[in-house]
Amino acid sequence: MTQEELTHLLQPETPLELAFLEDERFRTGLVWGTPRYGHPEGAIWRHIIEVNANIDRMRLDVESRKKLRLVTWVHDTFKFCEDKSTPRDWSKHHGVYARNFLANYTDDALLLELVKLHDEAYYIWRLTHLYQNLSEADRRLNMLRQQMGDYWQLYYLFFKCDTCTGDKNPAPLDWFEENMDDIVIKDFS
Repeated sequence: MTQEELTHLLQPETPLELAFLEDERFRTGLVWGTPRYGHPEGAIWRHIIEVNANIDRMRLDVESRKKLRLVTWVHDTFKFCEDKSTPRDWSKHHGVYARNFLANYTDDALLLELVKLHDEAYYIWRLTHLYQNLSEADRRLNMLRQQMGDYWQLYYLFFKCDTCTGDKNPAPLDWFEENMDDIVIKDFS
């Protein structure tokens, strides 16, 4: 798929979003993917459209919306180069690759951490509900809160917009909204 086709499909709103599309490796990631559980849409660019639509359904201030779109554009785009061998090398997780890519464009440390850790709430939910490893889940949740700092609410907003796509299990989001008393629950308008 060409840069022009992806530009037409994704409708970049900022010069930064447009700049992402100039990167050949980024474009490779956008077209990667086949329909699978959690992502029946297949290609990453289709997932970005879904998450962006959820962002548009929230009433957000301009700066939060802009940051959420940046996270959306990069968060899964590097799944094509993720190493999923066992045992996992978490330094080769797609969130790490996405964070490193975005670091070429911003020095916002919290936004970079959000990108890197965008799946962490899901992993914590799994530790809690599937593996009953509550001490490890608590440790990781406390660490996530610390790492997100002032972006904790933004982290939640992205988690919601991302989880409410495709055929993803809503249970992790339900758990997050029911148990995090330090977030403001946002609904889609």
